[in-house]
Amino acid sequence: MLDKIFTWWNGATIGTLFTIAKRADLIGTDELGNRYYEARDRKSYDGRKRRWVVYNGYAEASKVSPDWHGWLHYTFDEPPTQEPLPRRRWEKDHQPNLTGTPMAWRPQGSLAAEGVRPPAVGDYESWKPE
Repeated sequence: MLDKIFTWWNGATIGTLFTIAKRADLIGTDELGNRYYEARDRKSYDGRKRRWVVYNGYAEASKVSPDWHGWLHYTFDEPPTQEPLPRRRWEKDHQPNLTGTPMAWRPQGSLAAEGVRPPAVGDYESWKPE
């Protein structure tokens, strides 16, 4: 309960949830559990309805998939729940930024990787002053 009062990075605060309940409609949710809202009124500075996301868990912008990102930034008028983007064969599933997590990519030779760094020989010649 205290994290809802004092921290914004663990999800929406109580004040944000109250404002959303009062001013917005739930448009949809994505596969990660993020919830997307649109304001009921047009009180934005440019006359468009304000759109926002409430993250499921830790607030990380890379958790927003490309189709929802396009809707949030007014690239698409219709949300992905009404008009999903066509999926191509070569597209992979969306993944959030994994940097700093156990699933992050660690190249061969990295101190965080399990392997041993390969020796660097033959392509480097140290500089020697004359």
